[in-house]
Amino acid sequence: MSNETENEELDEAEEVAPEAQTEDEAMVDTGEPGADAAEDPAAEEAGLNPEEVTIEQVKELIEQAGKAQQFYDKWVRLTADFDNYKKRALRDKTESLKYANEALIERLLPVLDNFDAALVAMNNDAGGSVDSLKMGVNMISKQLRDLLTDFGLSEVEALGQAFDHNFHEAVSQKATDEAPEGQVVEQLRKGYKLKDRLVRAASVVVAKAPGEEETETTGEDAASESE
Repeated sequence: MSNETENEELDEAEEVAPEAQTEDEAMVDTGEPGADAAEDPAAEEAGLNPEEVTIEQVKELIEQAGKAQQFYDKWVRLTADFDNYKKRALRDKTESLKYANEALIERLLPVLDNFDAALVAMNNDAGGSVDSLKMGVNMISKQLRDLLTDFGLSEVEALGQAFDHNFHEAVSQKATDEAPEGQVVEQLRKGYKLKDRLVRAASVVVAKAPGEEETETTGEDAASESE
C-alpha cells in the first residue's frame, strides 16, 4: 500500500511541474513586447511604429522633405535678390542726388556762353555800338528767365498788392495818400517762388497814412498796421 501511495504522489508532482513551467514561459513572452516599446519612446511620441511604417508613408516623407528644401532655396534666392535691390536703390539714389542739377547746368551753359561773348564784345575796341551791347544783354536776360521759368521759378507779385507777410518783407513804410495804407508802393528786391514754395520774399516799402514820418519797419509791424 505504501508503494502505491508514493507512486501516485510522484505522478501528481510531474503533472504540476509542466503547468508551472508553462506559466513562467507565458510571463516571459508577455514581457518582451513591453520591453521593446520602452526602448523606442520616439516612435511612441510620433505615433508611428517603425515595424508598421509603410512604403507609401516613407515616400510621402521624402516628398515633403524635398518640398521643404525647395522652399528654403527659394527663400535664400529671394533674400539675396532683395539685398541686391536695396544696394542698387541706394546707389541710384546717391547718383541722383549727386547729379540732380545736371539738367539745369546743361541749360545754363548757353547763357554762360552768351555772357562770355558779351564780355568779349565789351573789351574789343572794334566792337559794336552800345545799343547792340544792350540788345545782347537783354537777350541773355530773357534767355535766363525763360530757362528758370521752365524749371518752375516764378516772381512773387508785390507792387500794388496788399502787404502779405507770407511773401513780402517790409523794410520801410512810406506816408502817402496815393495808395491805401498797407499796400506795397515800392519793390526794392524781387521775390521768387519755386512752384508752390517760397524761395525768397520780396523786399518792399509799405504805404501808411500821411502826416507820419517815413520810417524803417519790419514785416510784422507792416502786417499789424495793414490789418
